[in-house]
Amino acid sequence: MTKKVKYSLVLSIIVMVTIVTVTILNTGTTIYNNVGDMTATIINEVEPYDTDYVYNDSIPSTADKLVLEEGVNGLDYTYDGLVYVHLSDKKNEVVQVGTGREGEYSGRLTGYGPDCPGCSKVGNVACRTKSGTNHSLINDGLYYRDDLYGDVRILAADNGAFPCGTIVKVNNGSLKEFYGIVLDSGSTMRNAWSEGVVWMDLAFSSQAEARTGGATSSNTKFSVQRWGW
Repeated sequence: MTKKVKYSLVLSIIVMVTIVTVTILNTGTTIYNNVGDMTATIINEVEPYDTDYVYNDSIPSTADKLVLEEGVNGLDYTYDGLVYVHLSDKKNEVVQVGTGREGEYSGRLTGYGPDCPGCSKVGNVACRTKSGTNHSLINDGLYYRDDLYGDVRILAADNGAFPCGTIVKVNNGSLKEFYGIVLDSGSTMRNAWSEGVVWMDLAFSSQAEARTGGATSSNTKFSVQRWGW
């Protein structure tokens, strides 16, 4: 009788140790039990993130909504209905919404290179970058890295209508839709705007490449995503 009681106590202790040393990895909720077989119930509870909106009047009301910060769900779990563990907090998604004037246009797109007639020949664009530096199409390339939109193609436009730093989504029906930034200008674009015509020029490495690069279109859709810097 005494031996049976002692044996039961030992088993009880082993089970308790087994439960305490269970390791839970939440990459599919796997239980590793080195002591012996056991059955446990794990219930994951996901706390969905919410969306916070930031309104910006430098962004056209017609612009695409931009996710500034990705949302992350919170995660908890309960073990055998007894143990509650908080794994991670939720993080709300932050979305930028434009409240500024509309920026949808239809007009002409062409291409140009730094060796174009009247160009600087060294590739310097008309606008300063956001940090106040010069950008050279020859030395710095045809793309500009924007804080929010990443690598975007360089465009020339009338800076009176489209200030330096303006982000434009461009669809000319030939090239794959892309984002560009107004960092250059030219008399052709300014004269066109004075006559009510939208005309933008897409930067290429040379005039020869511009002629064969597929930019030229008289029915291009320009969708402003941000006015200036």
